Amino acid sequence: MPVCVFLLLLTLVYRPAIAQNKSPDNTAAFQLKDGDRVVFLGNSIFENDFQYGYLELALTTRFADKGITFRNLGWTGDNVWGEARSTYTNPPTPYEHLMEDITKAAPTVVFLAYGGVEAQEGQAGVPHFKEGLNKLIDKIDALGARTVLLSTIPVVSADTAQHIASRNADLRLYSKAISEVAAQRSKRFVDIYQPIETLAKKENIVENTVHLNEAGYYHLAMALEHALGLIDSKVERNFDEQALSKSSGGSAILTFKTLPSFLPLPWPTDAAGSTAQLETVRIRGLKKGYYTLSAGHGQVVTGSAKDWEKGIDIVQGPAFEQSARVREMIIRKNELHFFQYRPLNQTYITGFRKYEQGRHVQGLEEQNILIKWLEGQIILHSTPKEVVYELRKLD
Repeated sequence: MPVCVFLLLLTLVYRPAIAQNKSPDNTAAFQLKDGDRVVFLGNSIFENDFQYGYLELALTTRFADKGITFRNLGWTGDNVWGEARSTYTNPPTPYEHLMEDITKAAPTVVFLAYGGVEAQEGQAGVPHFKEGLNKLIDKIDALGARTVLLSTIPVVSADTAQHIASRNADLRLYSKAISEVAAQRSKRFVDIYQPIETLAKKENIVENTVHLNEAGYYHLAMALEHALGLIDSKVERNFDEQALSKSSGGSAILTFKTLPSFLPLPWPTDAAGSTAQLETVRIRGLKKGYYTLSAGHGQVVTGSAKDWEKGIDIVQGPAFEQSARVREMIIRKNELHFFQYRPLNQTYITGFRKYEQGRHVQGLEEQNILIKWLEGQIILHSTPKEVVYELRKLD
């Protein structure tokens, strides 16, 4: 049986700087407690993520022991007055519809992301925007929930006819307005404008000028983690010939175990490259040749003796596979919730013509059984599991 010898284990903790204001809630790392219900409320920045699940996955895996549940109430084109929610004839009014959505979700924490639509009104629309934003915070406060305010994100396009510079100037203006409201109300503010703007210059993370693609949501989730003060730990594992010489029996040159503190975010499968890494492994003293690191009956990475001496990043394997399965369940759960609270025939099922097909409300309510089951599975499978790695020389 191979012997595992840990010669050196370095845990490097860093917190990349993301612009924030200095309100009281920003001085400590963001925390969630047992049983919290997190609600994402805003425009397309949240609605579009229901098909990717990265924002929810990031918070789920960082608080895997807390039993957190989520509801995505994002609505493309929406503003702080809920005007995009006019899906059927009044009553309720679009704003009443927005208030009903928030109340029914029963949040304990609300992430607010507005301002992108309102920024089209420019400087003249700022007072009205601030009024609506404050009213939303009042509502959230009345429900006993905490509020986290997100900035706008930039528009990205090479088409000069779209007046990108002036549009982004307005978006920055509304981000400033959001940060001012956050400071006045002692709420946490997260600037996602700057990191998205920086990344968009290097990678393809925006489509149709204003919407993030799958890679964009991966990076947004990472930026949100950093801005919330959640520790991002990078682990380096170093072995040398002493560890190799003490391994005996079997075909493995080296065997070691790891238990991640949290599951990593799986990199989008259709995106080039990968920036997600669980840890870096360095092995000195290997004889010339190529060596494969395996885990869970599958190959993780292969490299030459020289590559292993320099260090190889672990970017796939059991922990990534586990995280990908959790993400799949999150996406499925969010699809069920989306069509439950926004049914295609809303006017006829829950709206002013519900006397015609209102009987179908029961079918929508029965989806809660599946949603709750998936929530239980998500919580159950979000806790990291021990991984056993084995290094073997290729023949």
